[in-house]
Amino acid sequence: MSDPSRPDGPKIIAVANQKGGVGKTTTAINLAAALVENGLKVLVVDLDPQGNASTGFGIEREDRDYTTYDLLLDDAPLNEVIHPTTISGLGIVPATVDLSSADIELISNEKRSFLLHDALRQVAMDSYGWDFILIDCPPSLNILTVNAMVAAHSVLVPLQSEFFALEGLSQLMLTLREVRQSANPELRIEGIVLTMYDQRNNLSQQVEQDARDNLGDLVFDTVIPRNVRISEAPSFAMPVLAYDPRSKGAEAYRALAQELVMKNNRVAA
Repeated sequence: MSDPSRPDGPKIIAVANQKGGVGKTTTAINLAAALVENGLKVLVVDLDPQGNASTGFGIEREDRDYTTYDLLLDDAPLNEVIHPTTISGLGIVPATVDLSSADIELISNEKRSFLLHDALRQVAMDSYGWDFILIDCPPSLNILTVNAMVAAHSVLVPLQSEFFALEGLSQLMLTLREVRQSANPELRIEGIVLTMYDQRNNLSQQVEQDARDNLGDLVFDTVIPRNVRISEAPSFAMPVLAYDPRSKGAEAYRALAQELVMKNNRVAA
């Protein structure tokens, strides 16, 4: 059970976009790794049944005995669902395809939208000392994404630098507004980060200009470039910061982490 009398814990950020292929999981993995480079402790919650964030941190499927499914539906102990990664200070609650049935199984649960909220605020979480919890949402606006938004303090939106990118934000913003009105009035937009950006491409530049004109300060200064090292890193089960620390992709995620740390006044203990 959650304890409302507890002091403020980690900053919880849902990384969400209902459109697939926008760099959502890539951003969750590499932003987490970059925050850890700053001396912060980070937990990634893989809420996507595809389990790509879990794979990206080298958690083999046969090692995922306890997952976000067990955290949400079976009230599994944290020490069973939180897996260490090869990166010191970075943990993950992995996911498997079992999570895809959660929508159906949660229909009759009166607290179905608050399960992740309560799980991440239980007293047992205090001993881990996380500074940030990043939730990698599925590419849809289902009950899992709603759980993430109810649990989170804010939503970070990766936005691919492509035609019609901004149009895809409208449904996400509508869902965010509904969650704010019904379950989490403090929820806000952490920011929008442009991904797969090609500075040689006029379209990328136009999307960036449109985003900054329409969304102003919500758009992070940092843009994530289209970078082959970012694409290669998952096949080696590591963030790009470990795979090629000097690549443009790694440097971009470091810059994004710095922005996030400054925005939230979070420093290593």
